[in-house]
Amino acid sequence: MGTRQYSKLVAIFVFGSILTSGSLAQNEQWLQYRSAVEARQIVMDIGYQYLQPSSAKPAGVELPAFTSDQPLFLEWKTSMAASGTIWLAFDKSKPNGQYDRLYLDANANGDLSDDPALQPYRRDSVQIYFGPAKVVFDSADGPITYHLSIELRVFPQQTHCLLTPACWYEGQITVGGVKKQCLLIDHNVNGAFNDKSLVFTESDRIRIGEPSGPEAGAVGNYIEVDNKLYRIEVARDGACVTLAEAPDVPYGTVRVADSLTTVMVSGENGSYVRTPEKGAIKLPVGAYWVDAWSIVRTEAGAKWELKGAFSPGTSANAVTVAKDEEARLVCDEPIYSVLQVRKTGSTHEFSQRLEGGKGERITLTRNGSQPPPPKLRIRSRDGTYDRALSFEYG
Repeated sequence: MGTRQYSKLVAIFVFGSILTSGSLAQNEQWLQYRSAVEARQIVMDIGYQYLQPSSAKPAGVELPAFTSDQPLFLEWKTSMAASGTIWLAFDKSKPNGQYDRLYLDANANGDLSDDPALQPYRRDSVQIYFGPAKVVFDSADGPITYHLSIELRVFPQQTHCLLTPACWYEGQITVGGVKKQCLLIDHNVNGAFNDKSLVFTESDRIRIGEPSGPEAGAVGNYIEVDNKLYRIEVARDGACVTLAEAPDVPYGTVRVADSLTTVMVSGENGSYVRTPEKGAIKLPVGAYWVDAWSIVRTEAGAKWELKGAFSPGTSANAVTVAKDEEARLVCDEPIYSVLQVRKTGSTHEFSQRLEGGKGERITLTRNGSQPPPPKLRIRSRDGTYDRALSFEYG
């Protein structure tokens, strides 16, 4: 348990005789901090930052004595540090070896010379893995612990670094008088856990319910639990959440195609999965982007599902919901089969994909599995060449 979490719990214990258990349930509900080397394999919905290190030394930062004459530096932007930045430096234990040492400004003081070198826990010919690397941020409530996973990828043409959280929060909270499991993820990898955004990939993630339930949605102003809307506040460091019923939130209507089975949207109000009724869905007033949609049909005893997903950061299907007004979303069939041909010398390379009318990535399944890939038939004008070729997934 981190220092901030411990100090808060002590304060609650000391003043417990003043506060009633009911008022506690309506206010801050505490979660447990977790960290692991391979957090992505445990939590699954962890995001990442893909950054390029530089050989340029950072100005105003004290540096250790490097073994390599070409150390690499990386700037991690985090709102949790007073300066807004945590610096990392990659060094070598042997002048001509791999970058197998990592210096991390673990106390966020702008000084790399007072931090010990970290060793990789795994490596191969081009990838070096460090972590979980501990960073401690200062706050008014005491020190806050955060863990990072750092993966350095060194290729002849370019070097990249993959940063992912090696930590998350989870625990039981009470919602509507019922105990629920809560999971909180710093999805955008900036050290904070309460980021809201119109763009789904720039929001943090929260799930209230069992792991077998829906995927984590975007942290927002509200969250739906058991078909009831709650106002939610997430602590910046992720240590606690506060929920309150929101019966007074105004709603608006969004008109969609009659064929749609589900619509998934997100924004600063959080994430919502809707099943349209008579070609309409209702959402709390606010701005949203459509993340995905689906159409399910049964034909000849087989269940076919068509899913459309928009690329992160695209506003192709933005919608603003106003009180007692009707907006419209355009996402539906037809679906286009796109064939691309690339010629290199005497070789032709073919690729095929399904695409929606607004550039959505389309997947098609039959009874939950992908149907056989399409075939390409090539026939010469005189008929001397006539062959059917099969595409392959992946």
